[in-house]
Amino acid sequence: MSHGVFQVPAPVNEPVRGYAPGSPERARIEAKLAELASTEVEVPLLIGGEEVRTGDLAPMIMPHDKGHVLGRYHRAGAAEVQRAIEAAEAARGEWSRLPWQERAAIFLRAAELLASTHRDVVNASTMLGQSKTVHQAEIDSACELIDFYRFNAKFLQELYEAQPQSSPGCWNRVEHRPLDGFVFAVTPFNFTSIAGNLPTAPTLLGNTCVWKPASTSVYSNWFVMKLLLAAGVPKGVINFVPGSGSKVGDPVVADPRLAGVHFTGSTGVFQGIWRSIGENIAKYKQYPRLVGETGGKDFVFAHPSADLEGLVIALVRGAFEYQGQKCSAASRAYVPKSLWPRVEERLKAELAQVKMGDVRDFSNFVAAVIDQASFDNLKGVIEAARQDPACRVVAGGRCDDSQGFFVQPTVVEVSDPLHTMMKTEYFGPLLTVYVYEDAKFAETLALCDRTAEYALTGCVFADDRAAVVQAMEALRFAAGNFYVNDKPTGAVVGQQPFGGSRASGTNDKAGSILNLLRWSSQRTIKETFVPPTDWRYPFLG
Repeated sequence: MSHGVFQVPAPVNEPVRGYAPGSPERARIEAKLAELASTEVEVPLLIGGEEVRTGDLAPMIMPHDKGHVLGRYHRAGAAEVQRAIEAAEAARGEWSRLPWQERAAIFLRAAELLASTHRDVVNASTMLGQSKTVHQAEIDSACELIDFYRFNAKFLQELYEAQPQSSPGCWNRVEHRPLDGFVFAVTPFNFTSIAGNLPTAPTLLGNTCVWKPASTSVYSNWFVMKLLLAAGVPKGVINFVPGSGSKVGDPVVADPRLAGVHFTGSTGVFQGIWRSIGENIAKYKQYPRLVGETGGKDFVFAHPSADLEGLVIALVRGAFEYQGQKCSAASRAYVPKSLWPRVEERLKAELAQVKMGDVRDFSNFVAAVIDQASFDNLKGVIEAARQDPACRVVAGGRCDDSQGFFVQPTVVEVSDPLHTMMKTEYFGPLLTVYVYEDAKFAETLALCDRTAEYALTGCVFADDRAAVVQAMEALRFAAGNFYVNDKPTGAVVGQQPFGGSRASGTNDKAGSILNLLRWSSQRTIKETFVPPTDWRYPFLG
């Protein structure tokens, strides 16, 4: 075994490539898109390092070209889930005993592989399978995931370096052990970076994992799994088990060896997992750690002093990038009456220039929503708004699923600040606006705070510093990530640790040391060098 006080290389955020016309990266990604689109793949489960094929196949399609099948994936059942748990348990001892720097080295290598040889395939698979533009894929499946692997390794070192004081004659230490069991990672469709982080953050601490990817992102997630294998993740440390939520989740939650759940997805699903764990709590070998990032009804709050151009661009980008399918996406806005006519005019003018279509056409700013169910839900909401006298469709509203699941960026103004459209998360390109009287700034801030059950992201736009301070205080608990004169999306690893509270999750801040702390079980060790030889204390004399 090597000895030394090792230092992880200082992490640096991965630069975002521009993919401008004529650039080398543009040519490479276009070639990879063509290659992947012309080949159907069959994705197996990966259990204990072995590829497992169940024969229960489901298609992987392009949301923007729903007739184009990218491949098929095998779905796990209870038997495969049990095998995955056993594989995770079998790998746990050796993996947890591996020196921390050796575990860190694997994920640092994964970062460099993703930054170079694996970048195009992970980006292209995310574009095709999740209908992301090249820019949205680049900032997600490349840059953010690279950042997670680099920064988490540094956070691991910092966590281990945090040690207690020692009094004379003894040495106090804290050992950061992995959890006493396996971790269940449940990942979402909308961010490949989250899919790559949720199983690996606990693994970095010496845990082993059962990973259930979202059914609509199995395609890109398989390429992430192959990246991790190439980086040297040992057999059984991460077990890849796509399948339905009940067929995978129910047997996992029923297993007494469950040590933790790392989750990103809907509030309802996470509450269901929490409820099931609560019902089974007496059966577990330990209390499972529950870490979840769920929904959001994220706000943009404009003060009368707000910069008009900055506000409008924040609304366009914050609400409609990646079709609004971000838990951080702006989905409700509060705009003062004095600004609204000009905001509406500029917003309509900007959206008129936004192109929607296939991600392989790089002139498109938005693409398709993820699947038929999402399309049908959003179409129903927009049609209901057209019939509602309390609503006015300001822009957009067109829905077309003849080729793909396309929902035009849509802005709806409501006359009631407590309208359901100001409360409900729709997870699509739908922005609801409430216009308030300028004199009711404080009153409307209070409305914003109590309207939705969520508390994930939000922002204030104001040039008046007193108004900024007032909004920050009034909305202190309304958002775990709060922005001043910026859109409420785009958190960067190492810069803005991400997470919210209330119905938005446990706020354990992915992309920070706080998240890693949840996957460690500490043991305090006190060593006395010369123990006492008499039980009597001086006061007894």
